[in-house]
Amino acid sequence: MSIKVLVVDDSALMRKLMRGIFDEAGGFEVRIARDGQDALDKIAEDKPDVVTLDINMPRMDGITALSHIMSTDPVPVLMVSSLTEEGARVTFEALELGAFDYVPKPSGTISLSIEEIAQEVLKKTKQAARSRVKRARNLRQRIKQSKPRSTGSKALDGSISPPVSVATEPLKEVDGLLLVGSSTGGPRSLDLLIPQLPATYDRPVVIVQHMPATFTAVMSERLNNLSPLNVIEVSKLTLIERGKVYVAQGDRDIEVVKRPNGVFLQPVPSSSDYIWHPSVDRLVWSALEVFTPQQLNCVLLTGMGDDGAKSMAFIADKGGKVIAESEETCAVYGMPRALAERSPRVSSLPADRVASKVRLWR
Repeated sequence: MSIKVLVVDDSALMRKLMRGIFDEAGGFEVRIARDGQDALDKIAEDKPDVVTLDINMPRMDGITALSHIMSTDPVPVLMVSSLTEEGARVTFEALELGAFDYVPKPSGTISLSIEEIAQEVLKKTKQAARSRVKRARNLRQRIKQSKPRSTGSKALDGSISPPVSVATEPLKEVDGLLLVGSSTGGPRSLDLLIPQLPATYDRPVVIVQHMPATFTAVMSERLNNLSPLNVIEVSKLTLIERGKVYVAQGDRDIEVVKRPNGVFLQPVPSSSDYIWHPSVDRLVWSALEVFTPQQLNCVLLTGMGDDGAKSMAFIADKGGKVIAESEETCAVYGMPRALAERSPRVSSLPADRVASKVRLWR
């Protein structure tokens, strides 16, 4: 059965190119809308399986249209977003409203660069068609309950197999880490986890979210405003300290390294040994060079593929505490499924119950 897709964009060229992606791939039935209002009419009439939605449009913009879609005719929506800081901020607003995910808008000459995003568009559209529509829950309540912060008060600086050596003695500076991996749908799950960790939570948290650098910077700022903990993006060699949350910068990987004066997070160029970036597996394997499995607590949230599954299963089998987000709250039950299937020692919990479990861990 073909997937019914509604392409919403005010650019005639972009509509033509997006239709071409789906027509060339086959298995899609494509309809077109020229703006947000046109999209609402087409959704009510045709009931598409997936909507691709541009953000900047006349008459009714994408965010306004999305708010109507999610309140009246919920359907999986892929936002077509520019990879600018402003584009990232608006995209996170869309994710909060319930958008499934986003795809990057081609840069430069659209007709020449459309092939750069074609496979991502197809992959995410197929995933969206199989997903259940998700909405962010209790977002306003979480914002009100979180500790007030000023965005200007802090700067945001801040072969796949087990490692040859695994640490056997605990470190005095930092005695363990909470490692969190996520991909498609991850921002919503992270919103349910990080803001619920109290200011007294003293284990450092390291987050790997599959996103470009512009988006991880905005995500770090958002989580910092929502959370009682200090959340920073790691853009340079950074000392790991208790009670802080570190977000790996997009478009490259991150590793845990030991130095004479402490334990650090070090951004490194992405490696072809790993498919997804920043890489969850690469972070976890590097952490095992410094900490024992029992010193590492791990959480693997929603996302396609299996990044993090092998390394976190290794930790679970060696006595570490590991949670995989359960299918009921996942936008895409890929990474957590791969983890749960690898080790019977992995716990499965819905995203809104992960924080309460993590708070009990030592």
